[in-house]
This record gives sequence, structure tokens and C-alpha cells, in this order.
Amino acid sequence: MLLLWVSVVAALALAAPAPRTNGQRRGAAQAWPDAPNVVLVVSDSFDGRLTFYPGSQVVKLPFINFMKARGTSFLNAYTNSPICCPSRAAMWSGLFTHLTESWNNFKGLDPNYTTWMDIMEKHGYRTQKFGKVDYTSGHHSISNRVEAWTRDVAFLLRQEGRPVVNLMPKRTKIRVMEEDWENTDRAVNWLRKEGINYSQPFVLYVGLNLPHPYPSPSSGENFGSSTFHTSPYWLKKVSYDAIKVPKWSPLSEMHPIDYYSSYTKNCTGKFTEKEIKNIRAFYYAMCAETDAMLGEIILALRQLDLLQKTIVIYTSDHGELAMEHRQFYKMSMYEASAHVPLLIMGPGIKANVQVSNVVSLVDIYPTMLDIAGIPLPQNLSGYSLLPLASEMFKNEHKLKNLRPAWILSEFHGCNVNASTYMLRTNQWKYIAYSDGASVLPQLFDLSSDPDELTNIATKFPEITCSLDQKLRSIINYPKVSASVHQYNKEQFIKWKQSVGQNYSTVIANLRWHQDWLKEPRKYESAIDQWLKTRTNANEF
Repeated sequence: MLLLWVSVVAALALAAPAPRTNGQRRGAAQAWPDAPNVVLVVSDSFDGRLTFYPGSQVVKLPFINFMKARGTSFLNAYTNSPICCPSRAAMWSGLFTHLTESWNNFKGLDPNYTTWMDIMEKHGYRTQKFGKVDYTSGHHSISNRVEAWTRDVAFLLRQEGRPVVNLMPKRTKIRVMEEDWENTDRAVNWLRKEGINYSQPFVLYVGLNLPHPYPSPSSGENFGSSTFHTSPYWLKKVSYDAIKVPKWSPLSEMHPIDYYSSYTKNCTGKFTEKEIKNIRAFYYAMCAETDAMLGEIILALRQLDLLQKTIVIYTSDHGELAMEHRQFYKMSMYEASAHVPLLIMGPGIKANVQVSNVVSLVDIYPTMLDIAGIPLPQNLSGYSLLPLASEMFKNEHKLKNLRPAWILSEFHGCNVNASTYMLRTNQWKYIAYSDGASVLPQLFDLSSDPDELTNIATKFPEITCSLDQKLRSIINYPKVSASVHQYNKEQFIKWKQSVGQNYSTVIANLRWHQDWLKEPRKYESAIDQWLKTRTNANEF
């Protein structure tokens, strides 16, 4: 009987909200009078700099502006890996990429991994997800995987279609990205039919594909996504005259990693100023459509009298280069790619406040648990955002010092031929590559060079050395790079064996087919040579 009673008590403790405790290492755990609902909206490829001045001048984003006025916006928020699946794995696990070992878009978390949503559900929250999630292993194209695995091979192949724009003929077309609108509708209907009726608090997640570029079937078999697609309705939201045409370094002067990225993204050809401006204009128009979907969620909460009971968070998995540094897509530590939007509003959240502290997506996990008053695990890479955003904290200076004055971002996937590590502090951005010796690092002073056009790593060797030592104290990045090298070879060999006699045909017709088919034997030989070289992570 006693054992039965103990089992019942244990089950109730798991199902009920955990007691709130003060003084936790990474969280706030301050009690709301009533546990608030939480809505997290995560878009794809949204440049965070558009949410504050001067980026905010180029496109009308009324609902992001509504969140800014009603809540707290983070001016220096970053992805922990500038590509879809690894970034989302960090967000859902609260762990840095080298800890999740989410090396590319194919490798994420195990489907049974315990996320912050799972924990909130165990503690009494009703939970629901709609739209793009993309944090587990096994997704994205074969081409995307093979390109990531073979990034160390000594060849250079275009892996994408040339970035282009496509305008819908219907001038009044609002719902351009129909899949995203359908998921937004599903979320709104859920709020109206289910969320409004719950006696328990709920957490709702909405994932959007926009403003990610659209697929480009015109580029041939196994096409990528290089089309910026919108309608005249959304283009009207863009201030064309305010669009900045980015400066480019000559191809011969580009950092070698940047050149590889630009080439594989099919961006080394000639682009007119009009082409560049149009790509950027269409991208901004896609951001305006994204803002409208966020607005549908906010309006529904308001109409249902849920807004005053709900904390709303908006962010993105990464940004979009939109032709900055002669590239589109992400996979880069430059601001357009790595800087993400992060806004929070709701009960107990400071209104019309901008926070300059550097934060990142691993902070979402502890923040979600902190909102629910759930004690935080001690192994998390992130820190709760509530000490920076909540009205309940008075000693801001002391609380801001609880979190480190840096964030870490890593990239190990396709379109970049070396593992990349960014240490971002208040003033500096330090980017190291591979083993820290074979590729020159980059150092940017963002206070004087916000466009990141001047690498000052060799000009300020003491600062470079100090930041590199700090980075190595956080992550043994040469060892991580070697582990990724080893993983890439192992995965490629398994895949090659799985396709058997069809190997030569299959590999020739991936996204790089236009270049590969010109000299197939040359490129197969380069892969054979790569497979013969040894990589030993234990040496580091």
C-alpha cells in the first residue's frame, strides 16, 4: 500500500507544475499570479536587423513594430548555427551544436529527444505545434547531405541555381506562400476552438517557411531554392529607394571560405545593380508577408481576450544574405545570415525596451521553462531571457552580469568548406575555421564596421589571440572539426555503399550536375583521393 501511495505521489509531482525556486543558475523562476500561455512563432531566414533602425526603414512590418512597442526586443540575437536543422536543434534542446552533434541539415536531434515543450507538457501545459519544425534527423535532400559530406573534397562545383526573382501577375494576391497561410489558419482555428477553452495554460508553436527562398525547378534536376518570389501587394510594402546595394570585395580579394561559398551558391557571375536591388526588394516583400502571418496570430489572441494572458515570442532560425558578401542563403557568420529577430511581449514583460546584450537561440529553452516556473537543468548552454525582459527584475545591472558577455555559433554543413566558429561579444566578432591554423581567421569591429568589409585579424594580433583563447576555452574547435571530418567520411562511405552500382549515375545528377557532367571522372577521382586521407579526432 505504501509503495502504491509513493507511486501516486510521484505521478502527481510529474504531472503538476513544479514548485518555483529562486536563485537558479540560469533562470529566474519568478511567479506570475497565473501561469501565462506562451505562443512561439519561428520563421525561416529572417534577417534580424530588419526589426530595428536603420534596417526597419526598408520594409513595413506593422506587427513586429507592435511587438516592439508592447514588449522587449533584443538587438543582438544570433543563431547558434546558420542553417535550418542544426539551428532548430539548438533551439529545441538548449544546447550548442557541438553538443547536439547536429552537423548538417540531415543530422539533428533524435525524434524521442526531450524538448522544452515535452517538459512543459509534463508540468501541466497543453501543447500544440503547427508548421515547420525541422529539428530531428533524416530530412532534406540527398543532394544537400552529399554536398555537406564532401565539402572537404578538392573540387569546386556550383550547387545552386543562380538567384532570381519571380513576380506573381495578380496584383492583389496576398496569400503567396499558401502552405504557411494554411498553417497560420490552423493555429488560429486551434486558438478559437481549443486554446480558449482550456483551464490549463497552453504553449503553441507556429513554424513558417517564409521568408526562405522558393525552389528553382528551372535550374534543372535536383534543383535548389534560389527564387525570391512575391506579389505586387507585398512589394508595395518595400521602400525601394531605401534599399542598400551591398559592397562586394573583388573575387581575387575574397576570404577563401567566402569565395567557396559564393561559387557553390552560383554567385560569382556578373550581377547588375538592378538585379541585386530586385533580389533584396523581393526578399523584403517576403518578410512583409511573414509579418502579416505573425499578425494573424496576434489578432486572434486579441480578439479572444487571450493577449493579456499570453507571452508571445517571435524569432527565426537564421537570417538571409540577400546578396550581401556576394551570396544568398545563409551558411555564413556575417550579420545578414547569423543575426536573428527576437521579440517578446506579454504579461510581466517590459514594454518598448531594447536590450543590447548578446543572446542566442539556445536561450529559448531556459526561457520557456522559466516562464512556466520549471526548475532549469544544469547542463543547458543557454540562459533565460527573463532577467533581461521581465518587469519583475529590478537590479538590472546585477542580473545582466549573470549571463556571459558572448555567444557561440558554429557551422559544419554544405556550401562552406571548413567548420566555422563565431565568438560574438559586444564589440567584436571573431570567426575561426577548421583547426585554427590552416585557414586565416576573421575579426570585425562591428561598432565601426557594421557591414563587415574589413578583416582586422592581422592588424590587431593581441585581440585576435585573446578572442581565440576565449573561444578555445568554450569549445575545443580543432577537435570538433576533426570529428566532423571523420563523420563526413563515414556517412559518405555508407551512402556510397547503399547506392551500389548506381553510384556514378546518382552522384553525377545531384544539384551540381551541370558542372559534374562536364568532367565526371575528374570529380570521382577527387572523392577517391579524399577518402584515402586519414582524419583522427583523437590527435586534438
